[in-house]
Amino acid sequence: MENNELQKIWKSADTEINQKSKEELNLLLTSVTRHTVNKFLIIIGVGIISGLGLIIYLIITSLNRQDDAIYLINNTALGIIASISIVSGFMSWHKLQDGKFDQPLRNWLEVRIDFLSRSVSRKCNKLYIFLIPVVYVLTVLSIHVYFENKPFIEVLTTKESIMGLIVGTPVGLIVSYIVIRKIRKHHLINLEFLKDLYNRLGSVS
Repeated sequence: MENNELQKIWKSADTEINQKSKEELNLLLTSVTRHTVNKFLIIIGVGIISGLGLIIYLIITSLNRQDDAIYLINNTALGIIASISIVSGFMSWHKLQDGKFDQPLRNWLEVRIDFLSRSVSRKCNKLYIFLIPVVYVLTVLSIHVYFENKPFIEVLTTKESIMGLIVGTPVGLIVSYIVIRKIRKHHLINLEFLKDLYNRLGSVS
């Protein structure tokens, strides 16, 4: 679906290339660039909003459970991970957005391609493989314990709670990994498109 959409964008642009001046062509390619970079920004934005929502939830539930030390530790650990994710998201947003096109489009695009390439390929990006189970379990425990309205230890010693975690965790993790893989595939497709765009910009400079 994503690849087909990108191909449609190029076909639309290609049909107009021979009919436009160099200035008009640069404007067209700038528009295509913005459209593609915005795909990354949307995903980053959703991540930031989700992280902020989680932080708000953790603060509210922690204030209501101040006498449950283990629950507070669980929420604190989850909050630290969410905070790091939010900061990382804002940094990525700034790096990709970075105000206006105050330099040649090809130079502007080169910096973004380099950043995205390092983000996708760097070793720490594989951290999600180990981080997802931790975040998932901490989140499920926080929600489950809070709405059970019982102490953390008491909930964990309940047979129904243990069985729910045993049955639900594998399903939740599989869904989480599938979503992450689709997002990574989305990033890779758009990154290759930006690289192609970068090469085309060189031919019209």
